Amino acid sequence: MVFCDRTSSKGLLHHLEPVNESTPHPISERWITSLESAVSEGRKGLAVLVDPDNIRDSEDLDWMSGPGFDAVHTVLLGGSLVTEGSMDTVASWIRERTDTPIVLFPGAPSQLTAEADALLFLSVISGRNPDALIGKHVEAATRVRELGLDAVGCGYMLIDGGRTTTAHYMSGSLPIPGDKPDIAATTALAGHYLGQQCMYLDTGSGADRPVSTDMIAAVRAAVPCPIIVGGGMTSPDAVMDAWASGADLAVVGSAIERDPHFLSAFAAQAERQR
Repeated sequence: MVFCDRTSSKGLLHHLEPVNESTPHPISERWITSLESAVSEGRKGLAVLVDPDNIRDSEDLDWMSGPGFDAVHTVLLGGSLVTEGSMDTVASWIRERTDTPIVLFPGAPSQLTAEADALLFLSVISGRNPDALIGKHVEAATRVRELGLDAVGCGYMLIDGGRTTTAHYMSGSLPIPGDKPDIAATTALAGHYLGQQCMYLDTGSGADRPVSTDMIAAVRAAVPCPIIVGGGMTSPDAVMDAWASGADLAVVGSAIERDPHFLSAFAAQAERQR
């Protein structure tokens, strides 16, 4: 297992490619290409998920200047339901603190901002709700282009993590049973054949348990594209287990909100295992 620290994640940017430079928000580097490069080299990454509703002022992001943040490869911004937080404002506060890539993780077409480096264009392929598969994407497509966002096709799979989460409810779809890795693997394979650039396995924020290592391994065996895994990872060990099972990018969110020392503990443990 190779730990990808902030220095090495910046090194990934040498492999990025230009996109349409005539867009309002010109992009000279592609986040997905950096992740694909890391996968090809066997490097792993950590992402932090920031929910704008939980950020009341810029000081709520002070942990980004603290010990351990150098371990972060990507900042994901968004949530299943954002009712009060401002995507623009929170993104600008993040930008003031770090040059780590900001990637939108939107739960609705309204959760867009030109302040981001990329957008996970999430299609909930684990469910059968047409709005989550394509409907909301049609609503958002023109706005995505106007903002010049680098949209990354992402096959999003909700996994049962022991309780109904906001992601389950808002998507209007049933999650894949946590003990059915074969369903997850074939769903990911279908998403890959449909052209999705990465897969995201998620039990949702506040889940009782993370995606099982068996399921991650099954999806890893099924598809060659980058695999992102999130939900229910409350300890550094859980991140390491996800990495060892085949996740390329492990996502933590609630764990950092509950424990401001999570990142420093994670960085120390990862360093010991290098």
